[in-house]
Amino acid sequence: MSYTANLNRYDSMPYNRCGRSGLKLPAISLGLWHNFGGVDVFENGRSMLHRAFDLGITHFDLANNYGPPPGSAEENFGKIMKQDFSSYRDELIISTKAGYLMWPGPYGEWGSRKYLLASLNQSLKRMKLEYVDIFYSHRPDPDTPLEETMMALDQAVRQGKALYAGISNYPAEMAKEAARILRQLGTPCLIHQPKYSMFERWVEDGLLDVLEEEGIGCIPFSPLAQGLLTDKYLNGIPEGSRASKSWGFLKPHQVAPAIDKVKKLNQIALQRGQSLAQMALAWLLKDKRVTSVLIGASSVKQLEDNVAVINKLAFTNEELDLIEKILKG
Repeated sequence: MSYTANLNRYDSMPYNRCGRSGLKLPAISLGLWHNFGGVDVFENGRSMLHRAFDLGITHFDLANNYGPPPGSAEENFGKIMKQDFSSYRDELIISTKAGYLMWPGPYGEWGSRKYLLASLNQSLKRMKLEYVDIFYSHRPDPDTPLEETMMALDQAVRQGKALYAGISNYPAEMAKEAARILRQLGTPCLIHQPKYSMFERWVEDGLLDVLEEEGIGCIPFSPLAQGLLTDKYLNGIPEGSRASKSWGFLKPHQVAPAIDKVKKLNQIALQRGQSLAQMALAWLLKDKRVTSVLIGASSVKQLEDNVAVINKLAFTNEELDLIEKILKG
């Protein structure tokens, strides 16, 4: 089946400027952390990517270790890119990262120049790309000087293997220092990708202020707290859900204590005429410092449901106060 993109794909998706850069990102971006690996159904992933682009999602986010097995999400994406998206390359923002374990020995993880640049070369080969739009340091390395890690990102940009540099999982002070180093090198930090949701709010303790000050965009991952902020777990843990899989990051013991809050939040979402997932995404996008929200999806329908958040992004002050009360309760 050959793919031709929807002609109206840019009509309804909002695009937000990323920090003080010239780059705009769609309010909703698609992450390939889950459901695009070697253990997953290839055609399902392909259909989701087609539908995402048709809905105006121009940004696809990957990392070297996405799968399972590690590397397989990039390989699958490379096949789909070649088959379906090669003529649309200049309309796409494709990102990848390096930082977590990828191969054995001392050069297979963390933040050395050796590892980051070797990993980027491998990622480009897997995805059959000449460059990625954004290359991230996936996590800070306590044992490598921050200068070395940032110099590797700068080098990737200067080599033309990445257009922009980003960081992920960096705490506020370290993000500030990373931004300073990159600015001195002449490759400003474009974007930060932190874990952020209604249930995980560490970025509000300083990081968002740093990003605003430095003119860096913010793209939260796990905005639905691994599926907790959906209607999926309202009545226990369903078969086939993330909390039921042995390789998932969401464990059954994390679900039970949150259910009471989830049910109350769900009530507010229903009153707003949207799903809990949509409300959780809108809640992140209400902050102007958040450029885009990174969603995962396991089906085309789930993707469509989440993207429909763009139809109702505004909150009343009463709604926000009530949500805050529930989250702090």
